[in-house]
Amino acid sequence: MRLSTVILGWLALSTLHTIGCAKAAVASPAATPPSSGGPQMAVPKAPSPRGPDGPITAAEREEAVEALARELTAKYVFPAKANEVAKVIRARRKRGEYDKITTGHALATTLTNDINEVLRDAHFHVRFSKETLPPQQTEGKPSAEELARFEDFSRRMNGGFEKVERLPGNIGYLEVRGFAFPGRGFEAASAAMAFLAETDALIVDLRRNGGGSPEMVAYLCSYLFDEPVHLNDLYFRPANETRQFWTSPVPGESYVGREVYVLTSPRTGSAAEEFAYNLKNLKRATIVGEVTWGGANPGDMVRLGDHFRAFVPTGRAINPVSKTNWEGVGVQPDIAVPAEDALRVVQVKLIEQQIAKATDPELKAELEERLRELQPK
Repeated sequence: MRLSTVILGWLALSTLHTIGCAKAAVASPAATPPSSGGPQMAVPKAPSPRGPDGPITAAEREEAVEALARELTAKYVFPAKANEVAKVIRARRKRGEYDKITTGHALATTLTNDINEVLRDAHFHVRFSKETLPPQQTEGKPSAEELARFEDFSRRMNGGFEKVERLPGNIGYLEVRGFAFPGRGFEAASAAMAFLAETDALIVDLRRNGGGSPEMVAYLCSYLFDEPVHLNDLYFRPANETRQFWTSPVPGESYVGREVYVLTSPRTGSAAEEFAYNLKNLKRATIVGEVTWGGANPGDMVRLGDHFRAFVPTGRAINPVSKTNWEGVGVQPDIAVPAEDALRVVQVKLIEQQIAKATDPELKAELEERLRELQPK
């Protein structure tokens, strides 16, 4: 959900509107954000600008501000907050607070920061493009050219699956860099889980995973259960619809009866957070590392004129166990350690468990040697 290309704003966040692996039901809209519990993170700051900067006219500035107020009012998942934001930025425009901003990146950054003083939404941001943006696609659907670019990107990313490995001690290790590639990602997940099927424990590394598709999250989660499990719901304001995500049958063997660990960092975002949050609440995995990014509200990129666009969160996650989500608080680790040390910490824990149970002297000696290798230098 946070991987950034032109097309990922749709595919990573709105594939659920076109891929039929979610169960749908109508729900009443939520007027105000629910409490997520835990300490609130700092107000999200605007992301670093991308691409060349450029001058903007007064008319372009006015158009962007008004379009943003209109889009948020119509689509943002919490209507009361959207109305408050619209009043705030229109009042600031009326007072002339944006009049001295003459470059695109400066306006995008200012609007993002001003609005997030109210929204406090990790996904929301405004972007500037020096080049004229293409027309808004119908219902947010990508063009054939965008789909082709995305398919090539998916191939180069191997469906988001970076590394699969059998570590000493017969520990399975899987690094997933992105959940944004349903289709190719399903194939990569199945191949990875087939390779890891005989391992004694599994480590899923999401420390560099910025997010993706809820379908991809559900698919990988499905390997960790041998019966249908309700994983997550996504409520979307525009359709006043809630979509349920459940585990489903997958090729090969289920990975059950063995421990699972999920590694996290502040870079673990959005759909990757959902994966960790799902398994934590279902008590199916131990989360190890640092508190995650804290973004749980999916949505779409909207065009604000020829040179500005914004990511407007139109939905929110609702976990069936906690009845809330990780927005603004992140997923809290069960074992809090620096992210860069998380893999070593889990391996030490698992090897120590194996040593305690080992009856074969040769195996025990091998495990003890591996444990010495894992100790800090």
